Amino acid sequence: MTSETLARPELGDVVVGVDGSSAARTAALWAAAEADQRGRTLRLVHAIDTHRHAHIASAEMLDSVREAGGELLSSTSRAVHQSFPDLAVTTELSRHEAVSGLRECAGRNGTIVVGHRGLGGFSTLMLGSVGLGVAAHTEVPVIVVRGERERPESGSVTAAVSGRKDLGWLLIAAAEADARKAVLRLVSVWNVLGQVGTVATMLDDLDDIAHSRVLELKELADRVRDLYPGLIVSHHVETGTSAPGIIVDASTDTDLVVMGRGHKRHWGVGPSLGRVAHSLIHHAHCPVEIVPPAFASGDESS
Repeated sequence: MTSETLARPELGDVVVGVDGSSAARTAALWAAAEADQRGRTLRLVHAIDTHRHAHIASAEMLDSVREAGGELLSSTSRAVHQSFPDLAVTTELSRHEAVSGLRECAGRNGTIVVGHRGLGGFSTLMLGSVGLGVAAHTEVPVIVVRGERERPESGSVTAAVSGRKDLGWLLIAAAEADARKAVLRLVSVWNVLGQVGTVATMLDDLDDIAHSRVLELKELADRVRDLYPGLIVSHHVETGTSAPGIIVDASTDTDLVVMGRGHKRHWGVGPSLGRVAHSLIHHAHCPVEIVPPAFASGDESS
């Protein structure tokens, strides 16, 4: 995202997978609050994967599965409306498998929300290959709902930042904070051990590098403030040897952690999530949002 194209992003509809598990119900209610804050529609999706099972299941069995899925969607919708009576809610009984169903419903601008555990079509979501595939390969933001169900709000959104190249997805974090009327915290981890073996071998050089990181983070914070003048933005550079551990610790006192997915790919095989993102979706104490590079930059060709 260049200075010529820099603009406040618009947060889209919220798409949440439901499967009857308690984690999915918690995710649906969290997603409802998210959609309400955004002023957008909540889309409830249940995947029954009839395409794959049509040749081995009887017509009666498929009808029973559809009926159960429809009732699950209806009951979830009723639960949402009890807490958010004015929220626009749609339901989708997808014939696809879980990941494809969510991606299709999200389109190009939606945000996918999932629980950290599930049943049926979402049986390993965010714990195994299916869930990692959603976060690693879906070209819209994915939020994994983690943390305690009745966790009090902190009034902050935390962005795990590494440098200037993060400005694109950082604006998504700013939009999330703005929608919540929350503080945006920029946190960057500087690992001195990462300089071992480089030309930066003198203490003075290391001090210069650390100072440069602080200035870089301040520059990012200033650019966010330019677009969101009413948003309180803080920035911190943390020193340590474990970036995943530091960011997981930071998730204990914030409402949402946001980070970019990065461009790294593994020859088309397996997830392309980095260590920090992988640790967060498994161990964070609050919901985690992963923003893909194509979505953040607006580049639909990626």
